[in-house]
Amino acid sequence: MQRIETDVLVVGTGPAGAGAALALSTYGVPNIAVTRYGSLADTPRAHITNQRTMEVLRDLGVEDRVVAQATPQHLMSNTVFCSSLAGDELGRLRSWGNDPLVRARHELAGPSRMCDMPQHLLEPVLVEAAVSRGTSLRFHTEYLSHEQDDEGVTALVKDRLRGDRYEIHAKYLIGADGGRSKVAENSGLPVNGRTGIAGSLNIVFEADLSAYTAHRPGTLYWVLAPGATVGGIGAGLVRCVRPWNEWMVVWGYDLDQGAPELTEDYALSVIRPLIGDDTVPVKITSTSSWTVNQLYAERYRDRRVLCAGDAVHRHPPSNGLGSNTSIQDAYNLAWKLKLVLDGTASSALLDTYDAERVPVGKQIVERANKSIGETLPLFESLDLLSTDDPDELWDRVEARKAATPEGESARDRLREAIAAKVYEFNAHGVEMNQRYSSAAVVPDGTPDPGYARDAELHYQPTTRPGARLPHAWITRGRTGLSTLDVGGQGRFTVITGIGGDCWREAAEAASRRWGLEIATAVIGPGQEYEDPYGDWARLRETGDGGCLLVRPDNHIAFRHPGADPAAAKLLTLALGQILARDGE
Repeated sequence: MQRIETDVLVVGTGPAGAGAALALSTYGVPNIAVTRYGSLADTPRAHITNQRTMEVLRDLGVEDRVVAQATPQHLMSNTVFCSSLAGDELGRLRSWGNDPLVRARHELAGPSRMCDMPQHLLEPVLVEAAVSRGTSLRFHTEYLSHEQDDEGVTALVKDRLRGDRYEIHAKYLIGADGGRSKVAENSGLPVNGRTGIAGSLNIVFEADLSAYTAHRPGTLYWVLAPGATVGGIGAGLVRCVRPWNEWMVVWGYDLDQGAPELTEDYALSVIRPLIGDDTVPVKITSTSSWTVNQLYAERYRDRRVLCAGDAVHRHPPSNGLGSNTSIQDAYNLAWKLKLVLDGTASSALLDTYDAERVPVGKQIVERANKSIGETLPLFESLDLLSTDDPDELWDRVEARKAATPEGESARDRLREAIAAKVYEFNAHGVEMNQRYSSAAVVPDGTPDPGYARDAELHYQPTTRPGARLPHAWITRGRTGLSTLDVGGQGRFTVITGIGGDCWREAAEAASRRWGLEIATAVIGPGQEYEDPYGDWARLRETGDGGCLLVRPDNHIAFRHPGADPAAAKLLTLALGQILARDGE
């Protein structure tokens, strides 16, 4: 049987697999990516691309390509609740960082802006960049099984065009093969939760809906209509794919009844009432059914097999967390694999992938499913759940306009219910407040600062080890850049200030000791990097001569408050722990 060799085999080319291949190739790690399909995603699927993911793509050198094709943040501004697009508007929520106060927090939090990048446009950007940097991509290649030994993983794959089978031997395998992951199943990863909680339909279509949307631009238009609470994600949804003529409807179905036959007539019967204007020409381009899941793995690693993305966390699209978490899984894993493969780190470093990403996966599964339940108060506010009669339902919608105590009460309840959806459409803290605790983080003895405000809604920067490096605009000569641009790039970075020469020398010593690239950045007046606004001095939580050791994924690994004669020893020991070589 034919056998091919590589360092890393990536199974799947969705956001997790494509992100892993891109990061690995960017770091110079030989890899093969396989997909059982003959193309990349051909439907929009995931679309919200949040601020943290855009930072990852910035570091991997593809942010500009995404921005060039994506719907920009300001056109995502409204989440509209209505009886149909052409019908009554019940209210709006400023969303996805477009509330003026939230927008300011986004701008303070990072250098990148979130956007709407449908999956069928995102995957080609990631995969093309990965291939151009060295990834070997194989379409029509189905993963069947794998076996492990002390030297690596041997995967049996099938060429679906020729029909023959062959082996790919890799030192490590990444299972990024989606919600029906065979890699995760074959690895026996324990899982929590349930599948098949509710049924949903996706109907992708073309229609010029600018008359009903361009004046209130948004990504999501929620329709409170008869039948909308059956299955699905809590209401009827008209999602903008491309402003304002490509769309996707998400509609529920009863799992006990089974998915309906998705004929064109049936699709139109769903779409027409949601638009509310039968004169608009509609062209159906694709249909599919899926189920709402609430499931997360308790481990992502089985020795030399590591899983990522939907293979280990499955949830509804609420909050737009799916592709974002998948890409961030890959980003966390790739630099660790690189250091293990080149012998810089012990394989024990890979244990920190579980320790750091499993809690994130659990959190986003629980948050996405909770958001579905937070849709019901919208219906309850107008008493729409106690009748199946469409005429009675619309009478109750109309009753909110009455100049009566009952009408006023309904209006108040509706406003409160819409405002509460902020946890789905402006959950900046869920997206950005990832603070890791693992052996790849060296505690500095300080207490966890906690959160001064709601941790799901508000990002709170800190330099305590484990947190993401805070963003501040600094300068290098006449060039402005983010502190995040100083870090990343596949290597560790020591950030210090005036009086921190001992940390620069320590970085050189640690680099020699561990055979590791460590960049240094001194920020201060007259230095290579300057802090003209004083923002970095306010955020760094150390003195001028203090030190931050930043990991390749821009999370802080080590912190020291000031200059120290023992800097070389402290930094060398810290890196020894992170690389799982502290016993040497």
